[in-house]
Amino acid sequence: MGRPEQQKQYTADDYFALEAQSEVRHEFFEGEIFAMAGASIAHNTIVGNFYIMLRQSLRGKNCRVQLEAVRLAVEEGRHYTYPDVMVSCDPADQRESQQLRNPVLIVEVLSPSTEAYDRGLKFNQYKKLPSLRHYLLVSQTTWLVEWYQLTEHRAWAHTALAEAEDTLAIPELGLTMTLADVYEEAGVAPLKLNFGSEGQ
Repeated sequence: MGRPEQQKQYTADDYFALEAQSEVRHEFFEGEIFAMAGASIAHNTIVGNFYIMLRQSLRGKNCRVQLEAVRLAVEEGRHYTYPDVMVSCDPADQRESQQLRNPVLIVEVLSPSTEAYDRGLKFNQYKKLPSLRHYLLVSQTTWLVEWYQLTEHRAWAHTALAEAEDTLAIPELGLTMTLADVYEEAGVAPLKLNFGSEGQ
């Protein structure tokens, strides 16, 4: 999330009018409008890798994968975002042309300006979506994917994927994706432990 456009309160209708004529995408939360920051090459490559793998895994299923140009109505009239990647299997969403309401999977590629928002307020808001089952936070500075899964007890379980062969497996979406697949050609270095050599 970037900076508010101005220190004033907007209605959801104001926001939709702005989006209809703006070349820059914005997110909306409780009357404030935030311009979206530009993306890095690593960010776009990671997003593309997810799109390719998800498109293949969703063939023959009544699900669709959408990228960051498609808006998500997190809470009607209060919160609208543009997740980096979304998958929806909801029939109503299949008929939409500009925004989704019922994603089963959301992927956010972290950046310094958005990381706290993606981890905190945004995730807390996303948890309110009845359809959501998987939330992925993906580093673009090292090989690390944090996978939050909604359990049958309605609790969010956390799994950290940090090695090349670690696998993101979501059977209901037909998805099997290693960490190496996530970061293919992204120019991001694997996570390494560097404790230094002082005192040795």
